[in-house]
Amino acid sequence: MSQPSLSSALGLSRRNFMAGTVSAAAAPLLASSAKAEAPAPSGPKLRAPVVASLRINQQAYELSLDTRTSLLDALRDHIGLTGTKKGCDHGQCGACTVLVDGKRVLSCLTFAVMNEGKDITTVEGLATSDGKLHPMQQAFIDHDAFQCGYCTPGQILSAIGCVNEGHAESEDDIREYMSGNICRCAAYPNIVAAVLQARDQTKGA
Repeated sequence: MSQPSLSSALGLSRRNFMAGTVSAAAAPLLASSAKAEAPAPSGPKLRAPVVASLRINQQAYELSLDTRTSLLDALRDHIGLTGTKKGCDHGQCGACTVLVDGKRVLSCLTFAVMNEGKDITTVEGLATSDGKLHPMQQAFIDHDAFQCGYCTPGQILSAIGCVNEGHAESEDDIREYMSGNICRCAAYPNIVAAVLQARDQTKGA
């Protein structure tokens, strides 16, 4: 009388064995599919707008901004102060120069939200309420210190900052400390002459 095989003793057959193997292999795939279909847990929105309080040209503004919004884009697109120009948008041409607490800042390289509580001055804020131009603006006109005019707002703000920093004592100083402001029309001699004319009137203005 023959002895039963081990598979028979355990109640196994080739068909049962293959079915079990396939089921075991498919289980991880089904589990990962269920995880993929499950909705992601809700969390804080990292890019949600924030309210930024800015003081620009002695006027208060409250803006709802993406935290990645540059000061340049906030001025132009959210407030409408388009005197500040977007040139290279990489901090290399100086067309976007504004004054922050009296110091020169490339507005394309600073986030708007970083300037809360600071005094920001753009070219629109230089003239008095009765329309009298700032001495530096007038000097640029007197010396024809522009041609196309695109870089002029940044040049004027940079010139005022240069004077306030004490870096406008000579023509060489002016050329050195305003070298970050590019004039593609090459009106540099006239710009230097304008800065020299307005230097004394600009100090402390």
